[in-house]
Amino acid sequence: MSSVTINSERLWDSLMAMAEIGPTAGGGNCRLALTEEDAAGRRQLIEWCEALGCTLRVDRVGNLFIRRAGKRDDLDPVATGSHLDTQPKGGRFDGILGVLAGLEVFRALDEQGIVTERPLELVVWTNEEGSRFAPAMVASGTYAGEFSVESTLARKDRDGVSLGEALEVTGFAGDMAVGEPRLHAFFELHIEQGPVLEAARESIGVVAGVQGMRWYDVTFEGQPAHAGPTPMRLRHDALAAAAHLIDRLQSCALSDASGDTKVTCGCLDIPQSSRNVIPGEVTLTVDLRHVDEAELDALESRFERELAACGEAFGVTTRAERIWKSPVVNFDAACVDAVEAATRAHGFSYRRMLSGAGHDSVYVSRVAPTAMIFIPCRDGISHNEAEYASPEHCAQGCQVLADALLAKAGA
Repeated sequence: MSSVTINSERLWDSLMAMAEIGPTAGGGNCRLALTEEDAAGRRQLIEWCEALGCTLRVDRVGNLFIRRAGKRDDLDPVATGSHLDTQPKGGRFDGILGVLAGLEVFRALDEQGIVTERPLELVVWTNEEGSRFAPAMVASGTYAGEFSVESTLARKDRDGVSLGEALEVTGFAGDMAVGEPRLHAFFELHIEQGPVLEAARESIGVVAGVQGMRWYDVTFEGQPAHAGPTPMRLRHDALAAAAHLIDRLQSCALSDASGDTKVTCGCLDIPQSSRNVIPGEVTLTVDLRHVDEAELDALESRFERELAACGEAFGVTTRAERIWKSPVVNFDAACVDAVEAATRAHGFSYRRMLSGAGHDSVYVSRVAPTAMIFIPCRDGISHNEAEYASPEHCAQGCQVLADALLAKAGA
């Protein structure tokens, strides 16, 4: 296997330099998509890449495509990348590692005088987190044809600012057609965002796919009433019904010995709540996940039955709207094999695994052969200022990325 030796100290210095843009008091970062902080991070990356002679193109939804020329620039490029936007109190590695590892590969190739047969492309996807413009991964989804350009540009943040307006303000409203360039292959390096690799003392996750996900907004409507005079048996308590649903879904997930069933109710709201009023309306979110599509179908059916039963038992009406469906993703076998071969060549401990979180690679895999590389993060913590990955693991992941890119691009 052709190889290039990455510079681990330079990679770490780049990560720490990017972390100085939009720092938070708790040691993390806040670079919401297409804010001035996000734009500053993008400009820093562009400056670093242009110093290597790379060229930049920007599509209509703000995705950055930074090209390192190959011997055959008429061929479709081999690409890598991730995102630079963060959660409001996010960490220094989620997404950022995948972008800056690509930069380090470019720097190492330049330093060692290596020109690949195919061109290489470093991609920064817009608004991966979805913290400012919902949903998450909307720009990579637009690239893959899941969303229209017009609907993506029209999405608004909480202040009523559209994504298109934010692109104009930050200077990243590009003119390249969305869906270009076509990619020969795509690799994304990312922290695991979970505890599996760290617990097993393994350095690399060879990611073969992503578990399926379905999101629901659920509403319970009962009857608000005085907490004192209203007998328990005559109540129509929306919160009690919601709590029972949560308990039933938790029991369902915990009874799965494989651990593959995951249920989360991340948001709960009681409009106009009062301590001595029986809640008449409750809204909550339900997140269902599984590694097997048929099992996810069964989990969704179980959720619908439990919801109906809770409504009947507590005398409340229920509504559920599915707002997102992401099927189980199986990454390209040849790309996964390239990652595993690079990992084995360096003697890194590893496992094949599925991702529990969504990534831009989910959408990219619909239009290009794709695979992902995971490295451990401390205590499995992510979307948090305490998020941390060691310099050693960052370097190992970057080295695997470099070799996988060369295997597909030719050197």
